[in-house]
Amino acid sequence: MQKDQRQREIVNIVSAKRIKSQAALVRQLRGRGFDVTQASVSRDLDELGVIKAGGQYTLPQSPKGAEVFGLSSLETAGPNIIVARCSPGLASAAAVRIDAAGIDEIAGTIAGDDTIFIAVRDEKVQKAAIKKIWESFNG
Repeated sequence: MQKDQRQREIVNIVSAKRIKSQAALVRQLRGRGFDVTQASVSRDLDELGVIKAGGQYTLPQSPKGAEVFGLSSLETAGPNIIVARCSPGLASAAAVRIDAAGIDEIAGTIAGDDTIFIAVRDEKVQKAAIKKIWESFNG
């Protein structure tokens, strides 16, 4: 449970403050009662999709093209699955767009009403696949 709480706190900190280094984020978290290491913070940032832009950490933004398909988030679920969340009724259309992008890292997609399961070949390509999926909604 502490991981979920810690990750929520990371989102809160990054949203509210200019955090320029992982060391600064570690200090912030420790000041709020979390016993963390730089390595655990690094993994959390990676899992949350937090990126460094303009010299500071920032939360990921979905591309404008994703809004048309209701695509709101992409997150990992184990080493071979990416879960995409969409507006109700739009997952199938978003999955067609993802499939049409021809992303090599993706083995296949399964769409429901508002969720898409995206299977990737292995954990090593998962992050690249997420980046390419977002990029496929930019054009």
